[in-house]
Amino acid sequence: MTGAAPPTPAGGPPPPRTVAWRSLGQEAAELPNLVTMLRIALIPLVLVFASKEGLSWGIAACAVFVVAAVTDFLDGYLARRLNLVTVLGQFLDPLADKLIVLSTLIVLVETRRAPAWLTIVLMARELAITGLRAIASSRGHVIAAGTGGKWKTVLQIVGISFLLIHEPLSWQGVTVDCHYVGMVVTYASLVFSLVSAGEYFWYFAQAAAAEAAEQAALGNSREKRRAARRENKMMRRARRHAAKE
Repeated sequence: MTGAAPPTPAGGPPPPRTVAWRSLGQEAAELPNLVTMLRIALIPLVLVFASKEGLSWGIAACAVFVVAAVTDFLDGYLARRLNLVTVLGQFLDPLADKLIVLSTLIVLVETRRAPAWLTIVLMARELAITGLRAIASSRGHVIAAGTGGKWKTVLQIVGISFLLIHEPLSWQGVTVDCHYVGMVVTYASLVFSLVSAGEYFWYFAQAAAAEAAEQAALGNSREKRRAARRENKMMRRARRHAAKE
């Protein structure tokens, strides 16, 4: 159920919607989340097309992959424009991004269009950053994607698109080696992946240092917390002994 919203300023985005409570089913019916779920639904289609040989299948896989990648930008735009940031969307959006990129890379490895070590490094990076952001979020820190992460995403989309086509394309006497271009761009995305991972860890270290300084200013040092834990442990032990007697 939504509450009454104030009038919308002329030419501006609509005001935030006041929502008392919504189930996951209700959130799933919101337009940005529908776009995200469409992106997830396109993944099997990309994988089926990419697993087949031939230029026509490669172009079809590339086309579906690009459509899915475009919806990544679309659902974020719609969520901000319509003020529909939901719990379901915050879960599904990054999940969809990782699923389509990593699953496509796995198929490219199986069809010998990409080296296995490259996929392993990219997967390890994604898992590490996901875990880091989860820890930061649990402590009240939000680590937004930096410039390196955005470039990584764009280069991955371009590189994987060319790798999906794989075979050379000729047009008006000009031939493009799609596999070569795809590998070069994907290697460039790997560089930005590692750089952006370093940025994430640096931001996390800065946030952790700031939190430690704040706690120290309040007198909550690590030594005091350890002493308090030891004291609590001793008190529990004393109570157990007293209960036995």
